[in-house]
Amino acid sequence: MARRRFFVEEIRQGRAELRGEAAEHLRRVLRAERGQRYEISDNRAVYLAEIVAFGPARVELRVLERLEDQPLPVRLHLLVALIKFDRFEWMLEKATELGVESVIPIETVRSQKGLRLAAPKRLERWRRIVLESSQQARRQRPPEVEWPQSLREALAWSGPYRYVLDEAKNLPPLLAALPPPNRRLPADSVALLVGPEGGWTETEREAARKADWVAVSLGPLIMRTETAAIAALAVLANAWAAAERLQ
Repeated sequence: MARRRFFVEEIRQGRAELRGEAAEHLRRVLRAERGQRYEISDNRAVYLAEIVAFGPARVELRVLERLEDQPLPVRLHLLVALIKFDRFEWMLEKATELGVESVIPIETVRSQKGLRLAAPKRLERWRRIVLESSQQARRQRPPEVEWPQSLREALAWSGPYRYVLDEAKNLPPLLAALPPPNRRLPADSVALLVGPEGGWTETEREAARKADWVAVSLGPLIMRTETAAIAALAVLANAWAAAERLQ
């Protein structure tokens, strides 16, 4: 059984501390004791550590050794239209499990005004969700959840591979639009832009075309925003993972 992994703010002189909810979870839920071993990450590397002391809302750990961590095969960035927060938060959790490096909420024409106004107030909660999901997924670091942007700002994203999901007819499947396997490298940065409920407006489609984003499809069925985002991320992650095995 894999050891649980936790994130710490820093490791200093071979020691680290867990505070707040993580410390309470160790003590009250996992009933941790001195000498028990867990994995910890300072967002730069992963270590094996053992508990050496408890304090008020605090658990102190001693680093035993640095562990080898499996790097992700591609750097995925999800730029996604704001949707109802319960579904947006489910999507955040699953995108984190799939290895996304950053998530940027996007304001679109069909985004509800109330969501646009409330989104900045949810950032702290969203960052806590991806932190907890990253621990469960045993990631080296959690993804960044960035400040909401306009579609114009999102379209200015720079990178070699930029795909926009669209339900318009006669678009190439996402998998067919990817570079051939021998050109997919672990350092590649791939941006995925996913629209709102109701789809893109023609003006937004034209803006994406002018910005040289590649419009792609996930097939003839209409998916919810969160479904489309997770399905596409899974395709991208596995496409680069498969290419890595061939190199």
